[in-house]
Amino acid sequence: MAERQEQTAPDAVPTRIGQVVMLHHAGDREEARQRFLGLWAEIGESGDPLHRCTLAHYLADTQDEPEDELAWDLRALAAAEEVAGDRLAEYEGSLAVRALYPSLQLSLAADYARLDRPDAARVHLRRARDAARTLADDRYGEGVRAAIRRLETRLGEDGTPGGCGPPRQRP
Repeated sequence: MAERQEQTAPDAVPTRIGQVVMLHHAGDREEARQRFLGLWAEIGESGDPLHRCTLAHYLADTQDEPEDELAWDLRALAAAEEVAGDRLAEYEGSLAVRALYPSLQLSLAADYARLDRPDAARVHLRRARDAARTLADDRYGEGVRAAIRRLETRLGEDGTPGGCGPPRQRP
């Protein structure tokens, strides 16, 4: 009976992550970082890939140093890629991972731009743009696409942060 209840019990981790996201958005970055790290310790390196992906993606936003932000975004991408390919259709969180993928790539592009690595930024920006094609025409999808356009403009034609050239066109 207890086993059956465990199987039907709702997954509390996304709710807990959401609560910490609200704390972060309310302005308590340090407390949010500490709570996210506590959740990360609970979930562990071999925990549910969707949980790790989501948590690392949000944890990146609480970092003070660009290198640390990049490290967490790379963890998020690695977790997302665990469910890519053939496993994606089998994994029950695949739709969530697929929806998060453009944002993950965009975050990496922004990280690399902040670290003055425009070539790497462009690679991830192109991946973000390609992945964003699968997003719905809703508030989330439009927000991600708008952020992609802003970063394209910021990188400029010459690929350097702060460039003023037009966004690069796909061949």
